[in-house]
Amino acid sequence: MKRPLLALALFAFATGCAGRQGDYPSLLPRDVERPDAPVAEVPPQPVAPAPALDAKIDAAMKRFDSAVAAFDRAAGQARPAVRAARGAATGSEAWIAGQNALADLGSRRAAILAPLADLEALAIDRAQAGEPPYPALESALEKAEAGDAAAAKQLQAIDAMAPPA
Repeated sequence: MKRPLLALALFAFATGCAGRQGDYPSLLPRDVERPDAPVAEVPPQPVAPAPALDAKIDAAMKRFDSAVAAFDRAAGQARPAVRAARGAATGSEAWIAGQNALADLGSRRAAILAPLADLEALAIDRAQAGEPPYPALESALEKAEAGDAAAAKQLQAIDAMAPPA
């Protein structure tokens, strides 16, 4: 007898909770949340010239080009030194020369990363200020990223030729 009354009481309480008691918004998706909703396209705004930014970009690209040229020269010198170290005993003159060439090449790559980081900082500063992308900066970033990727690939290839340390 007690069980049916308990079940009836729980049912009564549960149905009381199911009714709508306030003016709450619907949880159904809104029109803008539907995947087929049209999206208004915003036309790109023309970017005003910024001579100060252009000067910073030019300075960073000069440092970048100089770093890439130094890396390429160091890579040309590192290849034969690393090849010679390949069959040499650990600690020998050839082995040490190969390790030094790899270390120098790594520091030359770091010199490539510095101007790339400066360019990225300029782009981040513009984005944080709510300014649109600057075409010259975007182009410089693409060139610097491609140059860094090529240097990283070249460094990895030369490092793969090196004997174990």
